[in-house]
Amino acid sequence: MLHPDVPTPAGSARTPAPPLAREHLDRDAVSRTLEGRADAFLADPRARVLAVHDGRVLVTEPAGADGAPRLELRHPSTLPEPLVRCYLGRTLDAGADAAGAALPAGAPIEAWAYESEAIPAVAAESRWVGLRRVATALDDRDAGLAIEAVALANWHATHRFCPGCGSPTEVVSSGWARRCLVEDRLRFPRTDPAVIVLVTDDDGRVLLGSNAMWEQDRFSVLAGFVEPGESLEAAVVREIGEEAGLAVDRVEYLGSQPWPFPASLMCAFRARVAHGAETTVVPDGEEILELRWFDRDGLNDALGRVALPGETSIARWMLEGWYGGPLSSSMPWSTS
Repeated sequence: MLHPDVPTPAGSARTPAPPLAREHLDRDAVSRTLEGRADAFLADPRARVLAVHDGRVLVTEPAGADGAPRLELRHPSTLPEPLVRCYLGRTLDAGADAAGAALPAGAPIEAWAYESEAIPAVAAESRWVGLRRVATALDDRDAGLAIEAVALANWHATHRFCPGCGSPTEVVSSGWARRCLVEDRLRFPRTDPAVIVLVTDDDGRVLLGSNAMWEQDRFSVLAGFVEPGESLEAAVVREIGEEAGLAVDRVEYLGSQPWPFPASLMCAFRARVAHGAETTVVPDGEEILELRWFDRDGLNDALGRVALPGETSIARWMLEGWYGGPLSSSMPWSTS
């Protein structure tokens, strides 16, 4: 579909949530520290486990009757002991697992993280799938479970030792904290905030850049991490100034989505070229090698010659909101 004369703005009531922000689960935080919760989970016939390894999750093979992938949620009795257990929460609505068994509302779900040597005992290699490949094809429940599970597993993988004294840490609070065995200090999962910005000018054009780490002709909106002591809005202005030499204002928040590669939260904004400012852009030459302004017809004409952000990314969601409809590219790829 080509863009309409007046596109629906990203973040409006008619625009769906970003692709990785479709969580549909009761996280049930009050139960994480309950005595006996872990043992009760193992004995509960409703309990299901999502196995995780190296940023990948288990999916069914073959796909379900409708051809769509499903997470393979198993009862804990069918799986070997994991390296780490994380309680994800409870289902909000009745449904089914990948095998078609009824899964009532309130069913408890855990993520079990495995090391490489345990993988053959869990499932064939072909059934472990990365989030970038599968996330947008999952339903809301499964997408939310997968994002939460991978984000937690990534954090545990890098926090086996205390950042303060270097001593080993142990998993506590159902996987939502780790305790230093020497300092007795708790460490909690952290998320790194980043801003991602749809820059437009007074003619309605959008600014896209090509990152130095990408192949030629890959373009996306600009993004960067928030610095200590900085607001999100200030980060927007700073990043666009640093990466494009462009002054922007009229900063408007659009939405957010987790990006567990490994541990970011992408905060989406729209910004306009500041009143009276030049629209000439100068890439910083380090992170950004090329910048281009596109109007809607120009971007549509360029499809096939330029690669756009992948369908799992909030960048694609932002661009399609600006464009007013779906965009396609003959060179698909995945980024934030």
